[in-house]
Amino acid sequence: MTSKEKILNAAIILFAEKGYTGLSMRQLACAVDMSVAAIYHHFPDKNALYLAATHYAFAGKESVFAQVWAAECTPAERLQRLILAIITVMSMDNDFCRLVQREIMEADTERMQFLAQSVFKNQFDRLLQLVQELAPQQDAYLVATSIIGLVKIHVDHRPLNRHFPGWQSDYEQPKIIASHIGNLLLNGLTPR
Repeated sequence: MTSKEKILNAAIILFAEKGYTGLSMRQLACAVDMSVAAIYHHFPDKNALYLAATHYAFAGKESVFAQVWAAECTPAERLQRLILAIITVMSMDNDFCRLVQREIMEADTERMQFLAQSVFKNQFDRLLQLVQELAPQQDAYLVATSIIGLVKIHVDHRPLNRHFPGWQSDYEQPKIIASHIGNLLLNGLTPR
């Protein structure tokens, strides 16, 4: 692992834990056992480091989605595969999910715009296209954000959901959740 990768990996964890404003370059330098000057050698400022760390954190997950979009299948099957991919990505990397959640809570306009335009745009554009195929009569933006919200709530609330009446251990299996959400959505998107 290069020094730059070491910095990025630590930055992802620390930004997720402390937030953008809560992390100092000095804290990061201590975490990676480097000088602050060494970090500035790779990144001109904290904002550049944040942008690089966020992009780096998501870059490894793009291949999961590429498989969904490349699959030869119906739009309904693609939706099921996409939901499973989102659950898989969210379950694989708690630090990235916490980083995004913290950023949403802080709601810094510049960082939100970066996440929307530089990190998630490609996947969101494809989701919009899929929704338009599945339900041209629906508002594609609202359906797309609802899909993301449904998936996110199941993943985020897993620790709480275990304690509700009726919970079953199968409800934590990504394929079961993906099938449930997909069926729920497809039934709601189908014209009556």
